[in-house]
Amino acid sequence: MSDWNQNIIDEFRANGGTVTTMGFGRRLVLLHHTGARTRTQRVAPLAALRPDVDTWWIAASKGGAPDNPDWFHNLRAHPDVVIETPDDGTVAVRARVLEGAERDTAWAEFTAMSEGFRSYEQKTARVIPVVELARR
Repeated sequence: MSDWNQNIIDEFRANGGTVTTMGFGRRLVLLHHTGARTRTQRVAPLAALRPDVDTWWIAASKGGAPDNPDWFHNLRAHPDVVIETPDDGTVAVRARVLEGAERDTAWAEFTAMSEGFRSYEQKTARVIPVVELARR
């Protein structure tokens, strides 16, 4: 894990889910996921939207890279995961990749939230996946 990610994780945990670095505020979750091949336990800090009390959306943007982030592949292999949230603590969730109009609606919310997501879309030829994390 990069030092940057670890610093974000540490700040999240030290401040009850609030991260002032880069203006994240309370819009992050910490995704606990299992390596698809290695089965290694990992934690990834991710920007999240919350369309309702039992659902979070995360985008597999990887900063506009040409490929999806490792955590995306891990969720496809092991969809039952846990997230740490600013408001609900630790929550067991099931991951589902959104498709079609559902994905497009969620992605529009990400691009409305942040110039960063708009720029990621412009950097890559791939359709950036959006994953729904639904409370189990």
